[in-house]
Amino acid sequence: MEFHKGLLEDISHLLMISNQTVSVAESATSGGLQLAFSQMPHASLVYKGGITAYSLMEKVNLLHVDREEGERCDCVSENIAETMVLSVRELFKTDWSVATTGYCTPVRNSGFNIYLYFSISFKEEILFTHKIELHPKTEALTAQLYYTEYILGCLKSQLQKLPLTAKSS
Repeated sequence: MEFHKGLLEDISHLLMISNQTVSVAESATSGGLQLAFSQMPHASLVYKGGITAYSLMEKVNLLHVDREEGERCDCVSENIAETMVLSVRELFKTDWSVATTGYCTPVRNSGFNIYLYFSISFKEEILFTHKIELHPKTEALTAQLYYTEYILGCLKSQLQKLPLTAKSS
């Protein structure tokens, strides 16, 4: 599995020049972002870690997702992604965080569709939350790889938007 090298280099560079760190909470991407971040140049300086919480109870216990809300939506919603992103930032004490929750295969709870919600935060502010929808015949691994690459591109875009003064810790 290979990720776009230039994209990872850019993310690492932007985090390095701003002396900032990133963490991730994953569900549908199931470690894809964690793998990508570990491949960045100087990963040990900018990437603090991640957590893959695949089931409701892990999301409730580790990422402070509301159990009733999680049960209502199968832990897949914009609000769940935003709860996860803020919780993982706090857990790892990072400047940036990313969270994903969704489906890589068409199942009954997804209405037999494939989609994912992801959120990106800086400090305690949610900067970006988005839904990605894929064709229902997309293979699971293809979906996970697509989600991961897309989210990395969005993170790079968010990193580039902040002025250098906001990036300084």
